[in-house]
Amino acid sequence: MLLPVWLLRHSVALCLLLLHSSVLNTFCFHHSSTSCSKGCYCSEAPGGAGGGRTVRCSHARLGEVPRDLPNDTQRLYLDFNHIASVPANAFEGLPLLAELDLSHNAIAKLESGAFRGLEERLQRLDLSTNRLMSLNREAVGSLRSRANLSHNPWHCDCELQHVVPSLELEPASLAGMVCETAVPEEHAGTPFLLLAHDVDLCNVARRTTDVAMLVTMFGWFAMVIAYLVHYVRQNQDDARRHMEYLKSLPGLQRKSEESFSISTVV
Repeated sequence: MLLPVWLLRHSVALCLLLLHSSVLNTFCFHHSSTSCSKGCYCSEAPGGAGGGRTVRCSHARLGEVPRDLPNDTQRLYLDFNHIASVPANAFEGLPLLAELDLSHNAIAKLESGAFRGLEERLQRLDLSTNRLMSLNREAVGSLRSRANLSHNPWHCDCELQHVVPSLELEPASLAGMVCETAVPEEHAGTPFLLLAHDVDLCNVARRTTDVAMLVTMFGWFAMVIAYLVHYVRQNQDDARRHMEYLKSLPGLQRKSEESFSISTVV
């Protein structure tokens, strides 16, 4: 049975409309997920999607990590900007990210979960030439990437010694990661890896804490002893002055003379 001409035309028009809508949705989704951030330059390596997308935001005067990065980014360059901190989940929408360059910024803080979602894929992390003084486990998470941590004003202590071994440091970090300050202070100016190899900073910190507690306890004990000595001496002086005052009273002198006369008569 042949379909009426009007029904056939209606069916064809409906199919074309659905096809157009599907193509439009696919294009819009692809554009929204792969469009380049403002101020950045995006390129794709030869070989199509398998080659990976590179996003360069170098020298873009950025004050923070962009939030509209393409989700198929594999290499991200944010170097030579003004980024002061990396917030939690800053790269959670980048499941393919393998290389991250944050060098030559003003980063002084990595918040907890800053690199969350990158633990499995990230292979290289560059944090050189920033203002980092310490690293904490919550910020680094379980990253196993090669890292460049050179040229930061590191404060070398137990926490830093505990976190750094989880990262595979690049050769540049061997001499470039220097303790600007340290616990104890005498190690300031020493390359961190050399110091961490020879000194257990956690034991040093515990010994320093124990000594500080002993000094504090001795100080309090000395203060208590000094107060007791002062209290006893003050009471003795008060008692002596009180006795001298009683002796100086006329009534007491007459009673003393009468007592002396009675005892003489007897």
